[in-house]
Amino acid sequence: MGGRLLAKTLRTCCKVPTMKILIVEDDLEAAAYLSKAFREAGIVLDHASDGESGLFLATENTYDVLVIDRMLPRRDGLSLISELRRRNIHTPVLILSALGQVDDRVTGLRAGGDDYLPKPYAFSELLARIEVLGRRKGTPEQDMVYRVGDLELDRLSHTVKRAGKEILLQPREFRLLEYLMKNAGQVVTRTMLLENVWDYHFDPQTNVIDVHVSRLRSKIEKDFDQPLLRTVRGAGYMMKDEAAG
Repeated sequence: MGGRLLAKTLRTCCKVPTMKILIVEDDLEAAAYLSKAFREAGIVLDHASDGESGLFLATENTYDVLVIDRMLPRRDGLSLISELRRRNIHTPVLILSALGQVDDRVTGLRAGGDDYLPKPYAFSELLARIEVLGRRKGTPEQDMVYRVGDLELDRLSHTVKRAGKEILLQPREFRLLEYLMKNAGQVVTRTMLLENVWDYHFDPQTNVIDVHVSRLRSKIEKDFDQPLLRTVRGAGYMMKDEAAG
C-alpha cells in the first residue's frame, strides 16, 4: 500500500488518540514499515532491535503500549515481558509472533502479554488492537501528570516543569523524581528507592542514592524559594509542598 493511500486509510478508518508506544522488533525492514505507519497514524514511538535494549527503554521511559516480537536476540520476547512484570511494570503488551498456534498464544499470555497477534497480520488490525490496549490502560490525566506545588512531571511527554520553566533531567533522575512524586507526602526509604528506581534487591553500600538526590534537588530547587524535596533524617526522603500545609 502506498504511503498516501495508507495515510488516508488511517485518517478515515483507524483514528486513535495520541499515544506513545515502544516497538521491540529485530526485523529492521518490518520495524521501519511499522514506524512509518504508526507515525502517519499520529502515534509517537521508540524502537528497540533486541530484548535487552527493549528492557532498558521500557524501564527508563513511560509508554501506553509495548509491541514485542517473540523471537528476539539477546533476550527473547517472553523473557522480556516476564522481567517487566517482575519489576512491576504493567504497561499493556501486544505480542507479535510467527508462532501462532493455540499453545503458543496461551504461553505468551501466561508470560504476561495482554494480547497476541500472529504473523502475518493486517496493519489495520494491529492498530485497532493497540487502540483497545491503550483504552484498557485507561490511565487518567491526573495519573499521567504528577504535581507537587508548582512542580509538574508529565509521564507521557517525559517532561518536568516548575513554575512553567522546563527542567532537563537525566533518565535516572526522571525515574527518581517520578517515584518520589508518586509517593508525595510519604517517607520514601533507601530500600524503596533501590528496588523501584535502581532495581537492586540489596544495598550495594554506595552513596549512589545520595548523589542522585543531591543532583535532583539542585535542579528542581535552584532559583526557587520553596523547597520541595527534603531529607527525613534516619528514614529517607519526602516530596512535599510545605506551603500547602
